[in-house]
Amino acid sequence: MDASFFALVALVLFFVLLAYLKVPGMMAKALDERADKIRDELAEAKRLREEAQHLLAEYQRKRKEAEAEAAAIVAAAEREAAALTAEAKQKTEEFVARRNALSEQKIKQAETEAVNAVRAAAVDLAIAAAEKVLAKKADEAVQQTLFKASVADVKSRLN
Repeated sequence: MDASFFALVALVLFFVLLAYLKVPGMMAKALDERADKIRDELAEAKRLREEAQHLLAEYQRKRKEAEAEAAAIVAAAEREAAALTAEAKQKTEEFVARRNALSEQKIKQAETEAVNAVRAAAVDLAIAAAEKVLAKKADEAVQQTLFKASVADVKSRLN
């Protein structure tokens, strides 16, 4: 018997022992378990990826909503600023109109007072001129008659 024969017998016994101990089944089971584990990890990764995509879409939607809200706030602020500007302009115009009317009224009043002062001065001047003219033209007898008439008039008013 040759050494090759013993090597062949040992090899056959080794394969029988492996089959008896169900090593190929254990290896297949271990490989199946590992494949199942990898499959589960891939499914978990796929679920996490879908969840991440869902969160990304939600955050993008929220960002768009926030941008739209910010744009609405800016537009509202611009409208309010325009309204305030228009209101301030209107109030300023009304104030200027009231001031102009008040100024015109004061000017008219000053004109009236000036005209009245000129008239009073003209009357005073006319009276003074008339007194001078009468004083020069009137003779002594007319003056005595006027004086007596004036004194009598004063006395009648006192009684």
